[in-house]
Amino acid sequence: MLMASSSTFFGLSMVLVFLLALESIAPLAEARAFFVFGDSLVDSGNNNYLATTARADAPPYGIDYPSRRPTGRFSNGLNIPDLIGEQIGLSESPLPYLSPEFNGQKMLVGANFASAGVGILNDTGVQFVNIIRMSGQLEYFKEYKRRLTALVGSKQAHQLVSQALVLITVGGNDFVNNYYLVPYSARSRQYKLPDYVKFLISEYRRLLMRLYKLGARRVLVTGTGPMGCVPAELAMRGTNGGCSEELQRAASLYNPQLAQMLNGLNKNIGRDVFVSANTQKMHNDFVSDPRAFGFTTSQIACCGQGPYNGLGLCTRLSNLCPNRALYAFWDPFHPSEKANRLIVQQIMTGSTEYMNPMNLTTIMALDSRI
Repeated sequence: MLMASSSTFFGLSMVLVFLLALESIAPLAEARAFFVFGDSLVDSGNNNYLATTARADAPPYGIDYPSRRPTGRFSNGLNIPDLIGEQIGLSESPLPYLSPEFNGQKMLVGANFASAGVGILNDTGVQFVNIIRMSGQLEYFKEYKRRLTALVGSKQAHQLVSQALVLITVGGNDFVNNYYLVPYSARSRQYKLPDYVKFLISEYRRLLMRLYKLGARRVLVTGTGPMGCVPAELAMRGTNGGCSEELQRAASLYNPQLAQMLNGLNKNIGRDVFVSANTQKMHNDFVSDPRAFGFTTSQIACCGQGPYNGLGLCTRLSNLCPNRALYAFWDPFHPSEKANRLIVQQIMTGSTEYMNPMNLTTIMALDSRI
């Protein structure tokens, strides 16, 4: 009798130990590598290591970041890659690829190749001089794959890349810092707006196919926000407190064509590689009704100067709001951390109105069964 009880107790103890072990392993199994490409909305500090004016490595940037110090993120705190990384189970956000700390085990988390100021086109952001254009970001990705193969072997490297989540956020600068940068810009003389949008979409398609050929198999692609409604454009182009009609028209032309192009790519490939995030609608929700989301304003930037705090750079000398959570925009162009959280919430759980063909939570659940 005593022997039977001891065996039963031992057996239950082993089952309990096994279940606890599974529980501790589960988050690691669910976590996947995360790669980020694009512009200042997702740059986590690559431009800190470049001779460029497109930098966010001085206060008050980072005022609400865990370290309370600037990191190169164009935010008062966490940016969209940070918040997505939290949601997919990463213990830390992928480091900027140019960071001296990016080596060894840090490479297994993924990498952030994004660089503030870039666009789909190589001639976008020329005023920022030394930035990592999209072609350069893809070249760094190729270099990363070689380094990863040397670290873990070709089989594991291939598996890590093919199972990774990729985020790409680019396109807004092709309007703000190219087509509409100055009156009668070279691109605006070359193309009427509808033709320019078609040209951008075709060039973006080439970029995405290059990314696919480099091994990306789950790519989250964000559109532009309501470009004409950011504080900078309200200050420079807005009329009577309204958004810039030209830039709003550009967004309304570009975003539907981007979604259509992604659907076409998926059909050609035969699987849902590319996932479209309707960030224009995500932004519009809190831009059009800020109080419903806990903001006091979606027009005035927390940090800046001039009308709407929309002129110039956010610096130590700028106006600075005491409570960043009340502002939809942190600086003249970039959402606050709270706004970023709202965007990521829709990316994770939003309906097909926001995410096509499905949200990221559904994708993660499907991928976990493979």
